Amino acid sequence: MKLLFIGGTGIISSACSALAVERGHELHVLCRGRTERPLPPGVVERRGDIRDPESVARALGDERFDAVTDFVAFTPAHVEADLRAFSERTEQYVFISSASAYKKPILSLPIVESTLLDNPFWAYSRDKIACEERLVRAYREQRFPMTIVRPSHTYDRTLLPFDAGFTVLERMRRGKPVVVHGDGTSLWVLTHHRDFAHAFLGLLGNPHAIGETYHITSDELQTWDQIYRTVASALGVQAKLVHVPSDKIAAVDENWGASLLGDKAHSVIFDNTKIKRAVPDYVARIPFAEGAREIAAYYRETERAHPIDQRLDRLMDDLVAGWG
Repeated sequence: MKLLFIGGTGIISSACSALAVERGHELHVLCRGRTERPLPPGVVERRGDIRDPESVARALGDERFDAVTDFVAFTPAHVEADLRAFSERTEQYVFISSASAYKKPILSLPIVESTLLDNPFWAYSRDKIACEERLVRAYREQRFPMTIVRPSHTYDRTLLPFDAGFTVLERMRRGKPVVVHGDGTSLWVLTHHRDFAHAFLGLLGNPHAIGETYHITSDELQTWDQIYRTVASALGVQAKLVHVPSDKIAAVDENWGASLLGDKAHSVIFDNTKIKRAVPDYVARIPFAEGAREIAAYYRETERAHPIDQRLDRLMDDLVAGWG
């Protein structure tokens, strides 16, 4: 296929780009050319700014594509721009939404694609919901050939599943306690980006995916205590965990709190029947224990590039003092 990725060098999109090339697709990537992850050999790089319609027109000329995926659309205005830019350019448009859009608090498990979308805690999720609603309307009214994909917590070796990022690793390495939200027993799902890519590529050019929505996640369930201890084990240290209620964290750090109350504080179990029906050979094969070893190795290689966040370090010290 002839594919266009808008933003092909992020955590999710980099794995999708690599697999698309590996499978022999003609991949074009629209990006501004500033990234820490180089594009794989064979990609046609098109320099342009998706937020500038004239820049997009210059970069793409009169090219058409079998499928266009926007990995960096976050607001309804972004989707409106894509509708104008790609309505006559593609047979399929894929929007990357978020599983955080599912209703919070979660009232029933497992989560399926028809679970209500509603997140009063996190503006990021509400914007994704609004994007989805606009695309559904475009499909119904104009037959715009859209597909919606909802990743959950997808990671690669550069991304820790903690809001404080590599500061958590440094605290673990120094023997300092780290803050875990709630009581550490809520269930969570982490999906390696290479596993995600396998399912995602199976949706491109798939006629059954037009007008449909899919979440793509691993089936591995872990408590947050297990996640922290798995990371510590990969570092070769023992984790010292201090549990702090999520609403107390939200009271002292709005962004951290929004990501907890709007997503991570809730137990999630995803029913992946629909994506497995569309992509029958999809199986998430990389357990988080393996992914954590990749993260730890990356941290050791690039430690100087990840200085400790002094503000978050002090904040965790204060939370530990109050709840430890």
